[in-house]
Amino acid sequence: MQRSKTVNSFIDAHPDWRPAIEKLRNIILTTELTETFKWGAPTYTIDNKNVVGIGAFKSYVGLWFFNGSLLKDANKKLINAQAGKTKAMRQWRFSEAKDIKSNQILPYLKEAIALQKAGKVVPKTSSQTKLEIPIELQTALDQDEALAGQFAALTPYKRKEYAEHIGAAKRESTRQSRLQKCIPMILKGIGLNDKYRSC
Repeated sequence: MQRSKTVNSFIDAHPDWRPAIEKLRNIILTTELTETFKWGAPTYTIDNKNVVGIGAFKSYVGLWFFNGSLLKDANKKLINAQAGKTKAMRQWRFSEAKDIKSNQILPYLKEAIALQKAGKVVPKTSSQTKLEIPIELQTALDQDEALAGQFAALTPYKRKEYAEHIGAAKRESTRQSRLQKCIPMILKGIGLNDKYRSC
């Protein structure tokens, strides 16, 4: 099925859900949110920050609150439809247009807007484990300010490559040899496997 490119084409692509989508859209448009279209779905923003979106599925339409986990959810309407994948997003599902009630939805929208305006968002968590720097490299960084600065400026992936390359050697002499070959590359801001060079 062809992906929708506008809110109207999105509605046209879901004729069974037209009344429900239009009802949700009309409620949202009574707020100060700006209507946009992202990821193939209607998305509503404040100061160019995503607040809520509308989704249409086989058995329901839903509101996606981008920072829904911060909402009080006094009526227990929100679910985490992507448990294990997102800490922030929450969804409110509707199986019929008659279930969509402005007096229930507007408080959620207003709270979501207020949170976004206040800069309250769910912090992103890094899936990366803490970088373990071998003692030989750490000693060199501690003794050379320029080297430390260039190493810090590398991307996390490139820093990890250097740390693992040096630390993987079993013998201290090999670790020192690898370190000495890597130092000039680090000082030039070059990654371990950039272009045709390696150490």
